[in-house]
Amino acid sequence: MYHKTKTMKKILLIVLAFVYSINADAQLFKKIYDGVFKYSSIYAAGNTSNSFETPRKDYFVRPPADGNLYDVPQVVDVTEYFPNDYRIGFGIRKLARFGYENKPNFYNGTENNIALSAPTAAVKGLEYLFHYEKERQRGDEFENSRYFIRHTGKYHIIKAEQRQAGNVGFKYQSAEARLRLPIGNKLSISAGAIYRTHEQAFGYNPIEIWLNETETFTDSDGNEIEFPSNPWYSLGYEYGYTDVFYEETSTNPITGEEETRYDWYWVDEEGRRVADSDIEFRNTVFGDLMLDFNNRAWDLLDPFGEIAPIVGFDFYHYSNNFWLHAYGNLILPHHKYLKGDVDFSYLNRNNWGKGGLKRDSEPEQWQDMQGGVMFGWKLWKTIGLFAEAEYVKFWDREIFNTNFGINLTLK
Repeated sequence: MYHKTKTMKKILLIVLAFVYSINADAQLFKKIYDGVFKYSSIYAAGNTSNSFETPRKDYFVRPPADGNLYDVPQVVDVTEYFPNDYRIGFGIRKLARFGYENKPNFYNGTENNIALSAPTAAVKGLEYLFHYEKERQRGDEFENSRYFIRHTGKYHIIKAEQRQAGNVGFKYQSAEARLRLPIGNKLSISAGAIYRTHEQAFGYNPIEIWLNETETFTDSDGNEIEFPSNPWYSLGYEYGYTDVFYEETSTNPITGEEETRYDWYWVDEEGRRVADSDIEFRNTVFGDLMLDFNNRAWDLLDPFGEIAPIVGFDFYHYSNNFWLHAYGNLILPHHKYLKGDVDFSYLNRNNWGKGGLKRDSEPEQWQDMQGGVMFGWKLWKTIGLFAEAEYVKFWDREIFNTNFGINLTLK
């Protein structure tokens, strides 16, 4: 009997421990759910539409298969047709809305909440957005993404963000930590540090630098003569093009005078004539060569990463008849590159000249900024005014958007 009672006690203790463990895990999961996932939205959405079409078709004429240049030509439709445009994306989001922002019936990933730009969130706590999409425009396919996470407390702001817009070749990452000081219930100021990356070498133009390289020749009188190391037409040689000198004589049909022209025509690697003169080559083929030259040089560079101090403010007032939300971020001119070749960084954007990077040139600091204001005023029950504006300057990129109007509600 004693052994049975002891055994029952052990079984009871095991059952109680198991129940307690399940209860503790359930409470832990509930805390995680309430803190991370509660009030979030999971979505998947997309759209499709007709692609761009020119209002008038393009045509090309060519000789018939069994004819010559002066026979009745064939007219060929060479209009470029594109498959339908589309966009499909999915994600999960937990972003608090400010009072003046409308909640959509359904999320589709195209929403642009002020919470993504303003330093301070509408509520304290954790916010995030994880969004990925694919789209096709005029037959070209792109990938877009935006990953955003922020925790706002009474005295701190911590944020990390990654954004990619494939259709414009933009990719950006940042992480920042700030101390926050509330001033009353409507105003707060913040200060801290921000780390940003950029793949494009802003302020660095490889073809301009290459064309500006010079050499010096001393003539018999001791005079130094400066001349380009890389004449512009030598870029054509680098890509397999050849120029051929020719002399052309023609008779003016009005005056009867003979005119002689000297120039160079250009052929490609297969001997096909691509331009009848230097000026035609530079106005047509040369532009594509410059673009390819730059792209090759940019591709050789590693991505850049720099850190700088950042300060910001956020003012928010909202009532049923009037609201004002103003915010600003200023990245101070004390940038330090932690990643990438500093010679090709934005610090040397104005230090390139003849011969390459100027000797003893001083890195030039800069300041970036982002700010916005949202204003709304209901003058009467049926009439309201609104205005929104946002300005962003990062490196040599500037974006300015405005939206304003008047609403009249008829009853």
